[in-house]
Amino acid sequence: MARVLWKGAITFGLVHVPVELFPAEDRKEFHFSMLDKRDFAPVGYKRFNKRSGEEVEWDDIIKGYEYEKDSYVVLSNEDFRRANVKASDAIEIQAFVPIDQIAPQYYETPYYLTPIERGKKVYALLREALRTTRRVAIAQFVIRTTQHLTAVMPVGEALMLNTLRYAKELHQTADFDLPAAGTKAAGVSAKELELAKHLLDGMTEDWRAEKFKDTFHEDLMRRIEEKIRKGQTKEITEREDSGKTPQRSAEIIDLAALLRSSLANGGRKAGKRAELKTAAKPTSRARSASGRSKAAPVRKRA
Repeated sequence: MARVLWKGAITFGLVHVPVELFPAEDRKEFHFSMLDKRDFAPVGYKRFNKRSGEEVEWDDIIKGYEYEKDSYVVLSNEDFRRANVKASDAIEIQAFVPIDQIAPQYYETPYYLTPIERGKKVYALLREALRTTRRVAIAQFVIRTTQHLTAVMPVGEALMLNTLRYAKELHQTADFDLPAAGTKAAGVSAKELELAKHLLDGMTEDWRAEKFKDTFHEDLMRRIEEKIRKGQTKEITEREDSGKTPQRSAEIIDLAALLRSSLANGGRKAGKRAELKTAAKPTSRARSASGRSKAAPVRKRA
């Protein structure tokens, strides 16, 4: 069972829902030790007092804000709470918005909100009201020492709290060199768009999260076991040089031909076979010499 990160309440109007906050993520990560490559000895870090040079235990460490050179204001957890008691003790809902109006780039980290015993009925009431109206609750509150913008939404029997990025934390698309919006402005033909739609149709399925597995953890463990088995525990593996010259992409790509080839190979199967070669678009003289295109025709859908 995950540990409780925060206890407080969801509030809106005169409604008060006592809740606890739990992390929703359960990530499996490697924890590596840092080694000195000269003798493979572990590298350690010490927390030390810069004045005396002595090591400092975690229990003796507190937070301080440097307001002048070498002058600090000491801050405890209670100081953080007193800075804004309301934001620290409650998830105060500021608005309800349609769920489809929040763009994906704003979502950050998921948490579960669970009701404290006496708040189960009003918890369920908020959950069902959000579900039936397809809205999310927008709130701001403080976790530890940071204020977060959040969205509270129903997920199954639970209320999930997702922290959101503030608008100023995101780069604007104007900062990047992107194709113009719209098919005409981007130079995409109606024929190419229709072929792309057919390819998408062939690969469309219902979302099932359990279908997708993170295999890299097992892959890396196999590599670690292989190095142990071969007695290569202290061998620094260098990158292999395949000796192959990277292929240059053609300046002009016959996108329609690539899409037709993908369709002819069943869409999904195309990803498993060898990568399609991007050939330069042939000239009109080359077309007349080779006859009609040999690409498989697109069958009309029933």
